Amino acid sequence: MTDNLNEQQAIPVSKVQRAAKFISTGAKVGGNYVKHYAKKMVNPSMDREELHQNNATDIYSSLSQLKGSALKVAQMMSMDKNLLPRAYQDKFTMAQYSAPPLSYPLVVKTFQKYFSKSPEQIFDSFTRSAVNAASIGQVHQATLGEKTLAVKIQYPGIADSVSSDLKLVRPFALRLLNMNERELDHYMEEVEEKLLEETDYVLEVKRSREISGECSHISNLKFPKYYDELSAERIITMDWIEGKHMKEWLETKPSQQSRNQIGQALWDFYHHQVHNLQQVHADPHPGNFIIQENDQLGIIDFGCVKVIPDDFYQGYFALIKKELQLNAEELDKVFFDLEFITDKDSPEEQVYFKSVFKEMISLLGKPFHSETFDFSDDSFFQKIFELGDRISNDKMFKKSNQARGSRHGLYVNRTYFGLYNLLNQLQAEVVTTKPEWLK
Repeated sequence: MTDNLNEQQAIPVSKVQRAAKFISTGAKVGGNYVKHYAKKMVNPSMDREELHQNNATDIYSSLSQLKGSALKVAQMMSMDKNLLPRAYQDKFTMAQYSAPPLSYPLVVKTFQKYFSKSPEQIFDSFTRSAVNAASIGQVHQATLGEKTLAVKIQYPGIADSVSSDLKLVRPFALRLLNMNERELDHYMEEVEEKLLEETDYVLEVKRSREISGECSHISNLKFPKYYDELSAERIITMDWIEGKHMKEWLETKPSQQSRNQIGQALWDFYHHQVHNLQQVHADPHPGNFIIQENDQLGIIDFGCVKVIPDDFYQGYFALIKKELQLNAEELDKVFFDLEFITDKDSPEEQVYFKSVFKEMISLLGKPFHSETFDFSDDSFFQKIFELGDRISNDKMFKKSNQARGSRHGLYVNRTYFGLYNLLNQLQAEVVTTKPEWLK
């Protein structure tokens, strides 16, 4: 359960308040750089680890108080091991399910707004402190009759601050992600659209029912039931899924068979969504899964769902296919359609970028190229990280003044990076099912 001592009494809601928080954080980060370079003058051999630690602490402290889209972006970045220095990864990972919670009076205020009642007037019992708190909302446990329920409450003002927050977070994102403004702009529209959807709890309940219903046949998966009469625009009430988060579960030292069973359930869950539904739970971080007794996997959050357009799906997975069966003309069309190359590129640039993205997608597709795949193979992940480093430091990439890759790839890539990362944490070996045409 979250620590009462860390509870927030209020969230900065107005644009002025939120901007002031970003400015003060920027000043702290600037001061950290000044202190770092002053120390480096005395000790030239000093590395940047202390600087990263100080910046990560200051930025996370600020974002966790602001909550909402700013904190969500930090959470997203923490999922990619190769994107940020370790200090940022460790801090930002906390945004997944252990951000500072809101105090109880603010929870009551939200209930009064939507139900004209306090939680105690609705439920038989209701925890005054949040059980889990993340970037968009926090969860309390409640009981009603014989039912034990999870009640998710959205933080006040979050939905209204998405657009302005993303503008404020740009300077941090540009520095941390090592992107130019054109690249960042290319993806920000997609990020904003998804974040706005995550604040729409009515949409979340609808998608939760749809996808859980479509995936109910998959072995070893468990989904909660949702209660419309106890839900509202900023409140979701569902069955409480008893169990442990992945980190806690792994600390119990489960058997390899158990790890594989959970890993297979994860793979099958994502396989069915991507290839059969073409819409996918695009937020595969540990906070969204609960592992129950008998190695059952509970799925507890459908706030972020990516609908995959058919033309993007066909092109993307055509490149993942083990034996690439496209002729040069077909291959060029796929690269243009996926926006890896454009007609503004020189012939030299087109050859270079086709080669790079072909290598990248082939590597990401390696689990699809065999009947089973052992995700405990750290050398596979090391190759991905090394390729990412090589590409980001390549002169051709650095001098390119246009964004590379369809915006639809942002959440599809994020889904697979997140899935692979979870399977690596599990050290699982899974049967990598795939559509017939992809074999």
